[in-house]
Amino acid sequence: MSDDIFPARAARIGLWALPAYGVLLGLSTVTHQPPVSDFDAYARYTTTGVFLISHLAASIFGAALAILGAIAATVFLVRGRAARTAVAGLVLTTVTNVFLAATFGSAAFVQPGIGRAHLNGAGGMPAINADTAYGPAFFATALTASFFLIVSAIVLGTAIARTSRRLRAHGIAYATFVAVFTLSGFVLPSVQALAGFALAAVATALALRLPGTTRPDTPITTRRLSRARRTPLDSLPS
Repeated sequence: MSDDIFPARAARIGLWALPAYGVLLGLSTVTHQPPVSDFDAYARYTTTGVFLISHLAASIFGAALAILGAIAATVFLVRGRAARTAVAGLVLTTVTNVFLAATFGSAAFVQPGIGRAHLNGAGGMPAINADTAYGPAFFATALTASFFLIVSAIVLGTAIARTSRRLRAHGIAYATFVAVFTLSGFVLPSVQALAGFALAAVATALALRLPGTTRPDTPITTRRLSRARRTPLDSLPS
């Protein structure tokens, strides 16, 4: 494979990380854990395989896919009119998902142990759970990361929308469904899975259309250089 062709092909493949990310978001939120106030039910749910798999395979691996997909999209977007916005969106997406992965890791490894101890009769588990799995540091990190997840989606979605009129709806939809998914987890969990699957559909359309809008294998300065080389003498008859 030519060294010139490989980056373009790798970027096209990488774009499909975004639809996979959306699917995993939807699958990970089909069920939701009971409220902590019902600690028996909460403990039973957090000790299930569904809970662990949804956090490891969907939430944490999904965060990695979000970063990889944003990188692939930025490879295309930096060739367009919103290069700086795309890079800002990539940076925000990367940093935000790293912090989110930390919160998901806390839930995946801390909550099951507390749940098992409670179900085995150990006392004081609700208080320990409140101090660790749902302590102030956890809440501060989770809420801040959730806010910046929305911000990162808006910035990256803006870059997509500004790149081409053909992509305007895709960019708006991408930002919208990431925001809906994030906010619904706090206020309306029943629609969160639908928002994740809707994001997957939008990202699929983006993965199909974005490569035809810009070319990652063409140097970003090519068009500028070609215009700079043109002079009034070029229009004179030979």
